[in-house]
This record gives sequence, C-alpha cells and structure tokens, in this order.
Amino acid sequence: MYVIKLPDGTLRVPHSVLLEPAEDVGEAGGAEGDAENGSAGGATGGAEGGATGGLIADAYVEIGPGDPDYDRLLPEALTEQELEERRRAWRDGDAELQRRFEEWKAEQPDVELDPDAGQAGPGPA
Repeated sequence: MYVIKLPDGTLRVPHSVLLEPAEDVGEAGGAEGDAENGSAGGATGGAEGGATGGLIADAYVEIGPGDPDYDRLLPEALTEQELEERRRAWRDGDAELQRRFEEWKAEQPDVELDPDAGQAGPGPA
C-alpha cells in the first residue's frame, strides 16, 4: 500500500497508516472519512481483520494540507504516474525472473509423486 499524491495535492493514504500504534485495527472502517480533519471517505478496500486477525484489505482515505498527518506523509507520497512506472518495472523484472525459472525448470529431471509413500521420487525408469 502506498501513499498517493493526487494532482490537486491531496494524499490518498491507506487507513492503516493513519492508525495510532495502540489503536485496534478492527475499529478501522475508513469509509466514512473524518469531518474533523477534512479527510474524505475514499474507501477502496474496506474489509479489515478484527483484534485477533490480521489486515485483509485496506481502505484509502484522502487527506489535505490541513490534516495533521499531511506533512509527515508527503515526502513518501508517489504520484499515480510514479506508481504505474514502479508497477511496470516490477512486471518487467517478473518476466525476466519467470524466464530464468523456466530455463532452470527445463534442466531439472522429471519428478513424480509416489502415491504409496506420499513423497516425491524419481520418475519412471
């Protein structure tokens, strides 16, 4: 999850980033926004785990320059274009990694599961 700087200067922030460390993630809804500090709803995820579970998805909240967290989060914010460039670089890197894996896999001997032992063993002779 990334902090995204929108063209109008607002930041789209994962709701979990705004939580205090002692706050319960299960209380985080994110869809209503916060009228007191000017943040809007902007939920894109929404399903979050309770006190005993982990975070399943995260909602984004939009905050403006008047928000207390704005100055803290601005330096790490990416524009939507920068985020897309990162994703493209990851995909390109993934293609190279996939190619190398396929080469390695082709060099490996065939292995079949032995149904009686439930373990991998050499293929038929």
